[in-house]
Amino acid sequence: MTEQLFREDSYLKDCEATVTAAGDGYVVLDRTVFYPMGGGQPGDTGEISWDGGSVRITDTRYGDDGEIRHLAAEGANLPGRGTPVNAALDWDRRYLHMRMHTALHLLGSVLQYGVTGGNISADKSRLDFDMEDTVDKDQVTADVQALVDENHPVTCRWISDEELEAQPELVRTMSVQPPKGAGKVRLLEIEGVDLQPCGGTHLKSTGEVGRFQVGKVEKKGKRNRRVSILLDQ
Repeated sequence: MTEQLFREDSYLKDCEATVTAAGDGYVVLDRTVFYPMGGGQPGDTGEISWDGGSVRITDTRYGDDGEIRHLAAEGANLPGRGTPVNAALDWDRRYLHMRMHTALHLLGSVLQYGVTGGNISADKSRLDFDMEDTVDKDQVTADVQALVDENHPVTCRWISDEELEAQPELVRTMSVQPPKGAGKVRLLEIEGVDLQPCGGTHLKSTGEVGRFQVGKVEKKGKRNRRVSILLDQ
């Protein structure tokens, strides 16, 4: 299995690694800073380089056996198994994803409804809420911005599957449940604001989110409101 360095330190921009498999347009490393698509967050992009070559990584996904695959353009020159490489992120894109993901947790702490879906991108992101109420965009923007400005610490920790089962109120998502079976589940905690399972990459403090704004609010059903957010780029 690929060692997932981003789980412990989302600010790592690159790492030294060794190729464990390559072929069919992807590279697998023994360790990586690249986040694979999941939980509404896109897979990272960047570059893998080695002595005598480099390859552009256009996406990152989990493979069939749980390994992390760094996807390259079709026909690209790939490093062979056992090759020492450097894996470097497109950091500006990743950091925007981190700001967006943390901001969505703040949005969910203000709108206390079940979450039925979500999506993160560098330009705008969204959450879908199980709600019939209308959304006061100006008030929600002000409430979330206040949490940003208070600069709450953001940390991650692990609990066992059994501990999560004993605290079902931690799970806000209705359509997707946190992965179980590995014996432990990763929690994201925004001190005094939010605590829930999340495997994504996040900031160290809410102050890094910057200027926040609620964008479009769409009615997607009787009990579904889609709330988009924008950040100062």
